[in-house]
Amino acid sequence: MIDPHAPAPPGAPPWRAPARIPVRQATGRFLVLAGVFVCAACGLVYELELIALASYLIGDSVTQASVVLSVMVFAMGIGSLAAKRLRRHAAAGFGAVEAILALFGGCSAMALYAVFAWTGDWGGLWADGPRWLLVAFSLAIGLLIGAEIPLLMELIQRIRRQDAGGAVADLFAADYVGALVGGLAFPFLLLPFFGQLTGALLTGAVNVVAGGCLVLGLFRRDLTRRARRLLIAANVAVLTVLAVAAALVDDFERAARSAVYGRDVRVAVRTDVQEIVLTGGTEGRPLDLFIDGRLRVSGRDERRYHQGLVGPAMNGPHARVLILGGGDGLAAREVLRHPGVRHVEVVELDAEVVQLANRDPALSELNGHAYDDPRVHVTTADAFRWLRGAPTASYDVVIADLPDPGITASTKLYSQEFYGLARRVLADGGRLSVHAGPVDSRPDVFWTVETTIRAAGLHTAPHRVPGHVSAPTAGRPGRTPDDWGFVLAAPGGTPPLDRAVRVPAPRMTGLPVSTLVHPRY
Repeated sequence: MIDPHAPAPPGAPPWRAPARIPVRQATGRFLVLAGVFVCAACGLVYELELIALASYLIGDSVTQASVVLSVMVFAMGIGSLAAKRLRRHAAAGFGAVEAILALFGGCSAMALYAVFAWTGDWGGLWADGPRWLLVAFSLAIGLLIGAEIPLLMELIQRIRRQDAGGAVADLFAADYVGALVGGLAFPFLLLPFFGQLTGALLTGAVNVVAGGCLVLGLFRRDLTRRARRLLIAANVAVLTVLAVAAALVDDFERAARSAVYGRDVRVAVRTDVQEIVLTGGTEGRPLDLFIDGRLRVSGRDERRYHQGLVGPAMNGPHARVLILGGGDGLAAREVLRHPGVRHVEVVELDAEVVQLANRDPALSELNGHAYDDPRVHVTTADAFRWLRGAPTASYDVVIADLPDPGITASTKLYSQEFYGLARRVLADGGRLSVHAGPVDSRPDVFWTVETTIRAAGLHTAPHRVPGHVSAPTAGRPGRTPDDWGFVLAAPGGTPPLDRAVRVPAPRMTGLPVSTLVHPRY
């Protein structure tokens, strides 16, 4: 154990005297490195939680990951510089930093979701307030994470002074291993078992306990009586806030969900893939199906959408039909209306969507109990991966009933490679029908889809169906687009299409093709 009365090293300031710790040097160093490990794990969880929540609410995961990571890394550098001023009071400074970081990181998910729920719009983009709040949290958390290492370096050097290179190696080894554990714990433990909100709160609690125990237990003799009292009070206050938030998280989620979807939420399920919400469908209220906060099915006008997607493609041989996506069963319902259909294969990523379409009375009634038809077969798989192993020339019609191309997770399903695989499974005289997004509001996206399909060797006939803007409900704007755009395609020539539904000129030309390695949406 270090002599508590040992003088500071020659030439060192008095505050760099050996720390008066209650354990042996080796044990003290181990405890500090353990604290580095835990704090690094918590810090990475905060980063991943911000990225995941922003991607879920906004939809463009590449952009959100870039914003969060770049802002956070920049802030970490600023935080490291700012921490130089705290080295004189390294123990108290580190305790304060961890308490504030636990509060900000633990509550960040609830704050972001609250602002989105009560101020976010329905167009898929955030209002300015939530977007700036994401940047603010990334900046604040990055500043606090950046301040940790300089302070920990000062503390570990005061336990046993060693060359700077060795101390940095030890600290960063613990830091990187902790980041690995945090990075794995988030998707495999916190997210599936606790969810984003409770998982963030739990991480904050672990963070404040680890920081408080390290400072108040190991370095308590370096603290003044006033500093000890303030740190204890701060840690207790942060733990109380996190505990109260965790106790109220279910009520908060219900209130936020009502603000987002309205008061008639019947089903809210978080699967391994996405969040599924059903509203309405009883007492004469139209059924709405939301996937990850986006309206996918509106009972008010879904028939026109699905008739526009399926009807033109069934004009020709259609004994064997492949539906990519469409787990709600509504596209299958339209396919089964046509005589001569012998086999319908539905490839859906999320099995829970199919189960809801089967067991929910309102949704199963809307899809005409399509899954009770023996001709319908369901495969739970990623559409891209499934197409790679599908037999060639095996389907007369392929229906791509997929999320909008502007969502990052769907980009590969609107690529040249994907349409090349779809072309391969088409039989002679077969047709491909693709939902390509609204024409009027996003013409560049629509025509990029059409250009990409042509690049895959298919002849195209773009068309659209007018949408219907729903009347505002519960203070919310209408959520249905002005139109739905589709592309009907065939390998052997331009497929026949009623001129009344064709997209009028002018066609946007010169647009680049979207590929897996260079997405254009």
